Amino acid sequence: MEIQKLYDLDDTEFDNITIGLVRLAKHIPDHEFFFQVNQINNGLKFKRIEDLILQGDYYDYSFPRFEAYHKFTRTCFTFVSNRSSESKQKKLQTELFSEEENIKFLLNNQVEVQYILHSSEQFPDFSVILLPENLVFPIQDYVLGSEEELYQIIQYYE
Repeated sequence: MEIQKLYDLDDTEFDNITIGLVRLAKHIPDHEFFFQVNQINNGLKFKRIEDLILQGDYYDYSFPRFEAYHKFTRTCFTFVSNRSSESKQKKLQTELFSEEENIKFLLNNQVEVQYILHSSEQFPDFSVILLPENLVFPIQDYVLGSEEELYQIIQYYE
């Protein structure tokens, strides 16, 4: 008797995750932005959690993270700064054309994005988060494939 395949590995789609790209209309410090976000959201209070740490060859980078739990949808939302807030130099650069600098972006092709928003849900609904209209552009959905570095980082920190 032949064994029936329950699924074909070629047909299974490796999980892509959808993140939200948050662009601010003007630059303000993190604490001011999240104070305003917390003021207009009932039951959704963002607080600072442990920084996301990326290790490079010459620097270790810290990216601030802010997290809140939405009780009604039972979803955890996390904002991660796209730009490193701090870098610690591990060793001196001896190469002339090293691509590593003291500032790093999680999304190199999206340097105008201040925050990356992700959710514990497979198909997130970012519309449950109210953002200050005069301060934030609409959240842009962005799909990350499993081969991208940021996908691996988010999976590690989740």
